[in-house]
Amino acid sequence: MDALRIISEDHNNLWRLATTVDQLASDMEAGAPLDLAFFSSVLDYIEQFVERSHHPKEDDYLFPMLRLRNPYAADTLDALQADHRAGLGRLTALRQSLAMAANGSLPLSSLANQFHTYTAGMKKHILTEEKQVMPLARKALFKEDWVDINRAFLDSSDPVFGDQAQAEFRELYHRIVSTAPESVGLGAHSAGDLQPKAAIAQAAVLLRVQVMESCYGRIKALKGISLEVRRGETVALVGANGAGKTTFLRTLSGVQPMSAGSIHFDGEDISKLRSDKRMRRGICQSPEGRQVFGPLSIEDNLRLGAYTQPRHQVDGDMEKIFTMFPILKEKRALPAGTLSGGQQQMLAIGRALMGRPRLLLLDEPSMGLAPLLVQEVFEVIKTLKSQGMTILLVEQNALAALDIADRGYVLETGTVTLTGTGKELISNEQVRAAYLGM
Repeated sequence: MDALRIISEDHNNLWRLATTVDQLASDMEAGAPLDLAFFSSVLDYIEQFVERSHHPKEDDYLFPMLRLRNPYAADTLDALQADHRAGLGRLTALRQSLAMAANGSLPLSSLANQFHTYTAGMKKHILTEEKQVMPLARKALFKEDWVDINRAFLDSSDPVFGDQAQAEFRELYHRIVSTAPESVGLGAHSAGDLQPKAAIAQAAVLLRVQVMESCYGRIKALKGISLEVRRGETVALVGANGAGKTTFLRTLSGVQPMSAGSIHFDGEDISKLRSDKRMRRGICQSPEGRQVFGPLSIEDNLRLGAYTQPRHQVDGDMEKIFTMFPILKEKRALPAGTLSGGQQQMLAIGRALMGRPRLLLLDEPSMGLAPLLVQEVFEVIKTLKSQGMTILLVEQNALAALDIADRGYVLETGTVTLTGTGKELISNEQVRAAYLGM
């Protein structure tokens, strides 16, 4: 499924581009001058790559095969293709507005609003493909269906983010990476580190743990664990019950004492910092067993997740959580204890996101849930991953965790015994026998 990997990489880069455009549009609204060269370059890139390469390949190869294999996808695909057909027209209108703003006949605030509207539509389109079309394609298409689709998508090079990036777009690239440099969750200066997955291996290390040890009395639960997580990565930590997975996350968060080793986060040694200080630096956890505050309302649970954040941004962040999990908005005034297990898991994840994490720790998010709810939870994780969130995922469901992970670590009795990419570990005979039941 090379095509889906490439599409997802394109989505990551487009999301990062949209974040940069939004930031500079907001700067214009605050009084900054028009950066004509930047916005012109953005429109040139979208026309050349998105409208004349990315979208046509979806329309000509992926979508027709998906219609053939699953007729029920027609409504979603019709809407997406209508959006594709309108793409060049939207760009023409934006170019006209850009020219008018440059000669003073259109207020910069009006131009900024048009770009905000355009990027909102772009993000909505991306999420529809990521959450609806791509999962459906994985399930509905046969192996032979992918031959022509993969060939079409492999025959391309992104002129900004690709290995053979074109010279005229280098300034645009540098502007994007300087404006949206890292994953910070809900808002702040970036909505995600949206670099190509191939570049993750060269990305800066966000978290580095070296020879971590932790004890419960005389019992040593962690025995010299070392691992690292790079910006934009999803890293899975898998293992059986009692392997030390939750102890590792608790020690990383600072609620479990560390008896030896070191933790460096974004280059800073945080080994001796209290748990609240670590959260303020962007390490936010959704704990095992959800641990919502049952008597408190859903809204109050979310507000507690944002206690380290400035008050003026909390309501806006909460609306983003409600957009992600509409059922929470519907029940926002009810006690959290009245929610189902799956809904409580969504609340626990939402509460962690309210802290605007730079590193999101997810501890057994599928534990105790029905199979359909497990699938829903992993779709949420995939969405966060597609937005560039840096995630450390602890899971007993090794197959599901490794399937979405960039890299993984296998933990046994407090020791890392195997590491590799998600695909490598899924293919490993030892892992397949011990954790995947194969």
